[in-house]
Amino acid sequence: MKSFEPPRRILMGPGPSDVSPRVLSALSRPTIGHLDPAFQGLMEEIKEALARLMNAPGYACLPLPAPGTAGMEAAIMNLLEPGDLAAVAVNGQFGERMVDMAGRAGAEVLRIEHDWGTPVDAQKVADALKGRKAKVLGFVHAETSTGALTDAGAVCAVAQAAGALTIVDCVTSLGGVPVDAAGWGADVIYSGTQKCLSAPPGLSPFAMSPKAREAVAGRKEKARNWLLDMGLIMSYWGGEGGRTYHHTAPINALYGLHEALVVIEEEGLAATHARHKAMHEALVAGLEAAGLKLLVAEGQRLPQLNAVRVPDGIDEAQVRARMLAKYNLEIGAGLGPLKGQIWRVGLMGASATPWHVRLCLTALTEALAAQNYPDAGKAALAAAEAKLG
Repeated sequence: MKSFEPPRRILMGPGPSDVSPRVLSALSRPTIGHLDPAFQGLMEEIKEALARLMNAPGYACLPLPAPGTAGMEAAIMNLLEPGDLAAVAVNGQFGERMVDMAGRAGAEVLRIEHDWGTPVDAQKVADALKGRKAKVLGFVHAETSTGALTDAGAVCAVAQAAGALTIVDCVTSLGGVPVDAAGWGADVIYSGTQKCLSAPPGLSPFAMSPKAREAVAGRKEKARNWLLDMGLIMSYWGGEGGRTYHHTAPINALYGLHEALVVIEEEGLAATHARHKAMHEALVAGLEAAGLKLLVAEGQRLPQLNAVRVPDGIDEAQVRARMLAKYNLEIGAGLGPLKGQIWRVGLMGASATPWHVRLCLTALTEALAAQNYPDAGKAALAAAEAKLG
């Protein structure tokens, strides 16, 4: 057995994204104990930075010790008990996952169906909740399977009017577009480190409102997940009256998250959002110049996740394989009913740069031309450059 040396890849799929060299360096710093006073100081800085990033003053903010899916599970298993009614707006793969988890929590699940590739419709949610006493409404802010971006504030307002707590999946949105827990009135927000934060997978930034914490404290029975039981985990992360051992924190992964948050604050959150938007516009201009179309309508698109329709007669898997083999560039395939119909191109964090846009357009148009699609490489790059300035 030999040491593993991974190939050098350029990550432009739905996640993970390229990890910042600064974050990679932070990961290699000496490990200290998870109750070390210096580490406790780091924990407080992370909590405060997450509260700023999600605009979540007064919320319990912490990174859960597992990927973004753990955030979904923590939200659902802490807020729902057997017999509760959980409404879930489904407009893609990750809404489907919420439905599955809510059922496993023993809840009655009300599905609010949407076409894949469209955002969640607040009016449709309002109609579905009429006359129903849902404890929770769950939905995805940025649906990674389609690239659709939902107006979270409008949907949260509907839930509040119906007396429901809200769970908002921000796995792909956090750091790329505004996430506003307090402004939306969201009760639980969760994300992942491997998307626009440009840290490795393995942590789930999480925020829970005071109202949601009251609901957790008032449960009739224990949460059906020990590791992610918020009453237990906050005894370690809350720091009130001294920290109680709950689990051995992933020390070095938290170094990486801390550095990723430092990088965002140095750039400025508004500038970070503007960069993602500008790279998206340049990529879309290039794609359209190449005769390619996006799945999601303009105005409803997530800048950092672009779902590109596969042209008729093109073997989409062969295109991805050629881009990986020739350019070391990874893009993603479609999921569920969109399998074989789209590519998912990520412009996330450290992968949202002009260089990435140019490389992706070059590699994609070359791979298409290899299957006798009209060679549009020069036109695509010229259109992108016009946007990049």
